[in-house]
Amino acid sequence: MTPPRRSVGQAIRAALLTPGARDKVLAARAAARDWRLGRLDMVFDCPMPDQPAWPARPVLLPPREMPKRAAGGGPEARIALWHALAHIEFVAIDLALDMAGRFGGATGEGFVSDFLAVAADEAMHFTLLDRHLRLLGSYYGALPAHDGLWQSAAKTRHDVAARLAIVPMVLEARGLDVTPATLAKVRQHGDRRGARILERILDDEIRHVAIGIKHFVKVAGDSAQPPQNLWQELVKSYFRGAIKPPFNDSARAAAGLSREWYAAIDW
Repeated sequence: MTPPRRSVGQAIRAALLTPGARDKVLAARAAARDWRLGRLDMVFDCPMPDQPAWPARPVLLPPREMPKRAAGGGPEARIALWHALAHIEFVAIDLALDMAGRFGGATGEGFVSDFLAVAADEAMHFTLLDRHLRLLGSYYGALPAHDGLWQSAAKTRHDVAARLAIVPMVLEARGLDVTPATLAKVRQHGDRRGARILERILDDEIRHVAIGIKHFVKVAGDSAQPPQNLWQELVKSYFRGAIKPPFNDSARAAAGLSREWYAAIDW
């Protein structure tokens, strides 16, 4: 007897509720693959969890309670850097899954396809970073991490425009700004493998920001405001962090986030 087909909503929810890091990577990749191959029905018949399942480690702390990262290029500082990067990519898996699962029913198949593909990318990024961390003699979960990234998702769970404005167009765009300096530091350490990983992530994140902008502009079409004005209003309402120049204008422009979008924001 042929087993019943799963809905895409069920597959996404299952991945979100998978706690182990490696298991979540596999679940995210499987959901993206099964959707791409037409094995999942375009049905959202279950709610997305307010909080994904995560492993017992790393211990999550409020950002203000995080220990200061060691300075310099010694082993401790390098491990802390790669652990922080791995945590960002791990949470990004759930951010992309939740985007597809929470808002896909109202936004359509193209939206679901794009953000499941982003989730698969983030799973690949995490795998590369976790492997690199192990080559340095550590592992994901060895150090504490902060819980600030998911809070951005929690605050915008009621509004797809707000979620798109904050997650791809602020948080991921900020990654475009800081990665070149990190890449220069890694190269200075002689870490060629790490540099290749960061180069791959930077290229992919430009595309992720572009996906966010594309769908934000579509969603903003239902608003009386121009997309840039709506984005600026949502950022002021939902983003509490302080993001200051320098901006990676070339990478932002490559993603479609020109200076006209963010120059008027009082960071």
